[in-house]
Amino acid sequence: MRLPRVHLLAAGAFALGALGPVTAQVTPPSEPIPALDLGLRPSVTMPGEAPPRWSLAERMRHYKVPGVAIAIVRNGEVVLSTGYGLREAGTGERVDGDTLFSVGSISKVVTAATTLRLVAGGRLDLDRNVDDYLKRWKLPATSGMPRPGVSLRMLMSHTAGLGVHGFADYRPDEPMPTLVQVLEGAKPAKNEAVRFKHAPGSVNDYSGGGVTVEQLAIEDATGRPLADLARTEVFEPLGMARSTFESPLSAVRGNIAKAHDGNSAPTAGPRGWESFAEAGASGLWTSANDLGRFVAGLIQSYQGRSPYLPQALATAMMTEVSPSVFGLGPRLGGSGMGRHFFHMGANESYLAFMEGYPETGDGFVILTNGSNGVPLVAEIRNALADTIGLGAHPELRSAGLRMAPSPDFAGRYRLDAAVPIHLRRGIADSFEHETLQIEIDGTAVRLALPGQPSATPLVPVGPGQFAYLGLYTFTLDFRRDAWGIVQGITLSLPEANSVAYYVRE
Repeated sequence: MRLPRVHLLAAGAFALGALGPVTAQVTPPSEPIPALDLGLRPSVTMPGEAPPRWSLAERMRHYKVPGVAIAIVRNGEVVLSTGYGLREAGTGERVDGDTLFSVGSISKVVTAATTLRLVAGGRLDLDRNVDDYLKRWKLPATSGMPRPGVSLRMLMSHTAGLGVHGFADYRPDEPMPTLVQVLEGAKPAKNEAVRFKHAPGSVNDYSGGGVTVEQLAIEDATGRPLADLARTEVFEPLGMARSTFESPLSAVRGNIAKAHDGNSAPTAGPRGWESFAEAGASGLWTSANDLGRFVAGLIQSYQGRSPYLPQALATAMMTEVSPSVFGLGPRLGGSGMGRHFFHMGANESYLAFMEGYPETGDGFVILTNGSNGVPLVAEIRNALADTIGLGAHPELRSAGLRMAPSPDFAGRYRLDAAVPIHLRRGIADSFEHETLQIEIDGTAVRLALPGQPSATPLVPVGPGQFAYLGLYTFTLDFRRDAWGIVQGITLSLPEANSVAYYVRE
């Protein structure tokens, strides 16, 4: 049931409060978004199931997420920001559009915008070796790369070849490392050292370590900390009055969504929230209203309606850097009017998502304060994207098997490295497996991956075609040749326009 686009902001009742007390309490929002009343849905519907349409209230209870904040962007303007539920479970402290949340890796896009403003001002060069800017730390040389050539363009698009995907949070009683300690993996930092995994420019490999190098570079080049740079280059120009890279966040800021575990229990006491040593990669605190303004500012710059970023730089920000699926900061998807930029943020106790459509001016922001937020955020995203109506996140209706799967699907398959990395693109980052094993058990087809304790059932979507459900939805097509022999599997990630091939061993 696709809700008409014009209904997103229509007036109407939103009966969240009538559902009774629950573990994860839900209170009515300050303003209604009817698309979230019986509009939430999964990304995949199983065979024989009627497509469910849930309310936000019931899914917040289901996932035990106490609070959610949402902003809506139309025509490049924030038209609504509101809150649902509580800042802290068991209290009467309601979330609203100005409540501060940790937004994890969405920080990377704000850091990228800070960098691009400095580029626009002539203070940085996108394609200069960042070692020319670095003073406190240098890129780690290797025997094959005595002077690594890494640019800001590479760091922002996750093509620099550096490792360390993400970082652990720091509890209130834990010491915070310096940025150099983070890069060196030296105590009290919790991560391994940031080192090269690939030659620069050769592969898309998501790297919070690389963005930490970006942060150090812009700080060393300007002599100013990121918190100060972001304030003058992003927060003040876009009217983001509540946003900050302060860490640890001071309680005097007020109206803060506190951290919760998977059972909706407050955690990270006594303060109530964690800290983040690598601010540029994961340390931003912001509100739905502020982050909506950020999405709107990028859209207006792309459309040439705002001087915030030069239109050429805004366009570059939203253009993929080959072989990556990222532009200069955001991830990119879709085509035509449905082309969109987006990013998820996932810290230990907070999940967040932002998405913008630069051609139409639509967009939205979702913030949550519970560690079970990933599936909830996906369901909310589906509802809001359905309402925009540009097909960015279509529902996959699975097909039941009409006969048992062919037993010769079973076997071990190896990645065909001859498929160019420019075709594998996002798969090279989000499906980093050299081999895979297919198991057949009656009518079930299972995928076993290296390092995983058990095989995962695949969802049939057509004859010889199955879906693997995770953070992203992959499709596996078994390839049978003209002699009737299964030769391999084509693995596709449609949303990233990426494909790989696995040859049967």
